[in-house]
Amino acid sequence: MSFGEPEGYDGAARPRPLGRRGRSQAAAAAVCLVLGLGLISGAVTGSWLVGDSGDEGSRSTFTAAGGLWHSVPVDQLFPPTVQGQGAGPGGADRTWTRIAVAPDSGCEDAFDPLLRKALAPVGCERLLRATYTDATESYVTTVGLLFTTADAPGMASLANRFRKERLDRRSDLMPLPYAAKGTAAAEFGARQRAAWTVSVLTEAPVVVYAVSGWADGRTVDDPQPAEDATESGATTAPAQAGLGHEAKGLADRVERGLRKNVRSATEQPS
Repeated sequence: MSFGEPEGYDGAARPRPLGRRGRSQAAAAAVCLVLGLGLISGAVTGSWLVGDSGDEGSRSTFTAAGGLWHSVPVDQLFPPTVQGQGAGPGGADRTWTRIAVAPDSGCEDAFDPLLRKALAPVGCERLLRATYTDATESYVTTVGLLFTTADAPGMASLANRFRKERLDRRSDLMPLPYAAKGTAAAEFGARQRAAWTVSVLTEAPVVVYAVSGWADGRTVDDPQPAEDATESGATTAPAQAGLGHEAKGLADRVERGLRKNVRSATEQPS
């Protein structure tokens, strides 16, 4: 009959130092602690990207985002030139040049009645708009940043409604363009809208949208949401012309710039 070896002794019954195992366990625990802290830190940093507004950092980020309309220069929100690597059909690069910036304003008469009604629950603090043209001056696109008066739950509620009811796909909820006299967008009116996108952010009190059309003022009988116009095999006129990519690509780049400005506004000095 044999019994288990007593803790702290080796095969020859010589005492084995107990501290060695303790030190190994302590070292392993320290490594786990460092890794755990790194994961937590990464999660906090990434909360702006995933819309987690449950902690103090996210709440301060949400608040900072709501104030960008008066604290950030227009050239940072709507750069004079926007590069869109891979933003065009087939992954082609795009370059957009700003041709007009609308005076910052409220939302009265800035949207068609149905879209204004859909956005009403989140309120309107300020509306910023700019219109761009592509490198060939064949297309024009208005991009807008609607800064709302809503809190995080209010933005989440509106985003859920847009997603569930597919409001961003309804042609009677298209944003209006900003047509500036003396520019390539002078004839860019409601009947010239060809493709559009609307994105309700949940991590900031902002609605980002864009609407595109031809620069020659031609009317469009069958506008198409950018998500549909950028799908492979889409055959509508806006899709074939790449106008879905114009709206979607420019809105995406402006939204990225907005996020970058929020991160800069919330960075703490080391």
